[in-house]
Amino acid sequence: MFESCVLGVDPGVAATGLAVIARRDRGAEIRWADVIRTPSDLAEAQRLLFIHHHVRRAIAAHRPGSVAIERVAWNRNQVSALRVARATGAIMLAAAEAGLAVEEYGPLEVKMAVAGSGTADKAQVRDALARLHGLEGVPRQPDAADAVAVALCHLTQARLRRAARAVAELR
Repeated sequence: MFESCVLGVDPGVAATGLAVIARRDRGAEIRWADVIRTPSDLAEAQRLLFIHHHVRRAIAAHRPGSVAIERVAWNRNQVSALRVARATGAIMLAAAEAGLAVEEYGPLEVKMAVAGSGTADKAQVRDALARLHGLEGVPRQPDAADAVAVALCHLTQARLRRAARAVAELR
């Protein structure tokens, strides 16, 4: 069975991109996209609670069938990566509370699925969403556009991942 509607997430403590996209006859459509910006004067635990609350609201309002999250890139600043990992945990908790399956995709995997190149920059990914995939209304905010890319990656890759897991279980 194909995924029909997914919440894509580009996690971060300061800004988290969210996007709901749905499969349509020959592609996908963006149903909603936004960026959660946490107040910088809050303690980190309160910022994570803020993210969790807003993700829960997005799930309740848009009713996706699953959640796709961009995986943390650990090869960069490890302090920053740890903060992103914490935000990812808050997002996963919101998905689990709603009974939704969660899949994580690495940045390279998302770029390959959307733009055909693992070295694509943010502008190239955004351009590919509109030109290659025919999506209308691609958000201008980079975090929201990245969330659209993660969701689209999931729509194209989820079936393959399930098949690979089924084959692995047979071994």
